[in-house]
Amino acid sequence: MKIENNSVVLFHYNVAEQGQDSMESSEGREPLAIMVGHGNIIPGLEEALMGHEAGDKFDVDVSAAQAYGERRDGLTQRVPKKHFEGQPLQPGMQVVLNTNFGPRAVTIQKVGMTVVDVDLNHPMAGKDLRFSIEIVEVREATAEELEHGHVHGEGGHQH
Repeated sequence: MKIENNSVVLFHYNVAEQGQDSMESSEGREPLAIMVGHGNIIPGLEEALMGHEAGDKFDVDVSAAQAYGERRDGLTQRVPKKHFEGQPLQPGMQVVLNTNFGPRAVTIQKVGMTVVDVDLNHPMAGKDLRFSIEIVEVREATAEELEHGHVHGEGGHQH
């Protein structure tokens, strides 16, 4: 089965900034499970998956604009320290901050006595990325998965 919208895809990946060493990989873990066409991964990678099938291995370059977007200067915020749940904080450290819109990856810029300045750009914003992909499985989404907009079962969301 070829990958198309509403396909469930399980795949292994390795991602690096173009010309750099790997930043993240699924090696040694379960493959990532997504439902295509539901915004579960960055647009450039989702587009590159289309038409592939189980067993395919390929590399794809994804521009910053089609990945995590361009870096935006001045996208910072001062957050009360209590929102970091007592974890030791240092400038340059990346943490996940719970917001009104769900979890968000931020980078610590400055730590004060009661507040923390954070950069709200995604840590990979402004970076052109290279993915190495191995498609493990492709299947049709179930009616329940389509209704919920995400994969259930192995590698997916558990209710």
